Amino acid sequence: MSLDQLLSPTTLGDLELSNRVVMAPMTRSRAGEGDVPTALSVTYYQQRASAGLIITEGTQPSDEGKGYCRTPGIHNDAQQQAWARVADAVHSEGGRIVMQLMHCGRVASHHNKQGETVAPSAIAAAGEIYTDAAGMAPHDTPRALATEEIPRVIEDYRAAGARAFAAGIDGLELHCTSGYLPAQFMATGSNQRTDHYGGSIENRIRFTVETIQALASLKGPGRIGLRICPGNPFNDLKDDEPGESFAALLDALSPLGLAYLHVIRRPQGPVDNIALALKHFSGPIIVNDSYAADEANAVLDERIRAVSFGRDYIANPDLVERLRDGKPLSAFDVKTLYTPGARGYTDYPRADA
Repeated sequence: MSLDQLLSPTTLGDLELSNRVVMAPMTRSRAGEGDVPTALSVTYYQQRASAGLIITEGTQPSDEGKGYCRTPGIHNDAQQQAWARVADAVHSEGGRIVMQLMHCGRVASHHNKQGETVAPSAIAAAGEIYTDAAGMAPHDTPRALATEEIPRVIEDYRAAGARAFAAGIDGLELHCTSGYLPAQFMATGSNQRTDHYGGSIENRIRFTVETIQALASLKGPGRIGLRICPGNPFNDLKDDEPGESFAALLDALSPLGLAYLHVIRRPQGPVDNIALALKHFSGPIIVNDSYAADEANAVLDERIRAVSFGRDYIANPDLVERLRDGKPLSAFDVKTLYTPGARGYTDYPRADA
């Protein structure tokens, strides 16, 4: 099986990739005290640096933005220094790494963080979240952000991005799906505001547009990506018109010249996400969600530049080499996805080990 397209180099904005195999962002819950990436995190990312691009796990732009236990941040000096060690390790192997910024908004529990839980409106997400302190716990009822506070939240994102770049990270990806803060602003079920950040589609996309503009002000739009999955109901996200909401968002962002749009396909969802992206976004696209290697190779063209792999990268740190050499992929242990320590994180062997 030839994977000539998948293994060929490409560019995403200002990012040069040695191949089109992207490591998708995956929460692994291994950060240490103070939400600082540890030496294990350095090893984990370095092991996978043959990817054309690594997108990090979702990283808090502020303590207020933390949702899950043991997730890393990028809002203080210790965190920045630790991420610099990760970036250096990836670059030492010839890799490229982008940081996904993830503000969880109302998807949070006070058991997991010091900061307050905030959201567009004071509406709690249904369901529960895991905490080390109390096991499964209901999501907090958030405090609705005042209009005058929203520029401060956007500044938190910009300041976090500045720290990431100072640490040597190559680019930034804004997490705009899975029920987190930007998606909460966009969705009618979680945004009942009456100011200029709520109501009409134009108002509901405003927070995301302004956050992307703030991130692009750091080093230009060619190092900024956006991840979307219109119609994704995860974390109690409900929108009366997800296709229309994301079409408007992409129409607003497409002229900026972003590095890429990262699209999760949902074949059974209410929206054809890839078709929507191709229609409303003119830049490079990364597609995601359970692509087999031959399917990934076949889908690539001038518009769809790369394919991201999540689960395959957990147990196959040498995924690119296995694909190149036609070697079978290892399966991961679901029981160790989020448990502390090296087991199920950095102990998966290479095919040639």
